[in-house]
Amino acid sequence: KAAGAEYNLDISFMGPDNEEDYESQNEMIRQAVKDGAKAIVFSAVDYNANAEVVNEAIAQGVKVINIDSAVNSEKVSCYISTDNYKAGEMVGQALLEGSSEKLKVGIVNFAAVTDNGQRREKGFRDFVTDSERVELVASINVNSTTEEAKAGTLKLLREYPQINAIVTFNEWTSLGVGYAIQELNLSDRTHVVAFDSNVVSVDMLETGEVDALIVQNPYAIGYLGVEYAVKLINGEILKEKVINTTTTLITRENMFEPENQKVLFSFD
Repeated sequence: KAAGAEYNLDISFMGPDNEEDYESQNEMIRQAVKDGAKAIVFSAVDYNANAEVVNEAIAQGVKVINIDSAVNSEKVSCYISTDNYKAGEMVGQALLEGSSEKLKVGIVNFAAVTDNGQRREKGFRDFVTDSERVELVASINVNSTTEEAKAGTLKLLREYPQINAIVTFNEWTSLGVGYAIQELNLSDRTHVVAFDSNVVSVDMLETGEVDALIVQNPYAIGYLGVEYAVKLINGEILKEKVINTTTTLITRENMFEPENQKVLFSFD
C-alpha cells in the first residue's frame, strides 16, 4: 500500500482463504489478466501447481514479480524474498547456540508443496547434520494454520516424549507450536526456534514458550515487489533476477534492543 501510494498506482489485493488453495489463487491470476492488470505481484501457494497459470499470464504480456514463496517458472521477471536457505541455517545456529545439551529435535513445517518452507528446512538440516549434539527425531508437515500446527505438535510430542527441541518455519506454525508448548507446560524443557513475529509470538518469546524468532522483513518484500513492478511497466530492464531481503535473529536477550524493537514492531 505504501509503494502504491508513492507511485500513484491502482492496486487490487486478493488471495485465497487459506494457504493451501492454489486453485483459487490460479483463478485470481486469470481474473487479474482479464481485468487488464499490467503487472502481478505474486506469492505462490504451490511451487508447481501455480506455474502453468503464471506462464499463461506472462505469455499474454503481463509482468509477473514473484515474492516470498517461489513458483516453478523461469519466465517471472524477478524473485524478491528472504534468503530462505540461509534463514534455515539461522534456525540451526540459534538452536545450537541457545542450548548446550543434547538436542532431540522435532520439525514442524508447513505444506510440503510450498518452496520457501522446504528451503528453510533444508537449510536447517544441512546446518545441523554434522553436529553430534543434534538428533532429528521426527518431522511433520501441517496445513498453514495455528489450529492444525497446534494439533500436529501435540500429537508429535505425545508420540515422541523424548523431544526437547522444536523448530518451525512460518508465522502460523510458530503460533501452533507455542500454544502446544503452553498446553503441555513444557516451556522449561523444550527449546523452540520459530519464525516470523506478531504480538502473540513476541509474548511467547517473553514468557518462554519460544526461545528465538527468525524475523523476516515482509514490509520490504511487499514494497520492493511493487517498486520493481513499476520499473517493468515503465520498460526498465531489471539488473537483478533475485533480490534477498534482511532476516534477523531475535532472542529474549536482545529483543528489547532499539533496532530489534523496530524489526519486531515495524508498523508501530
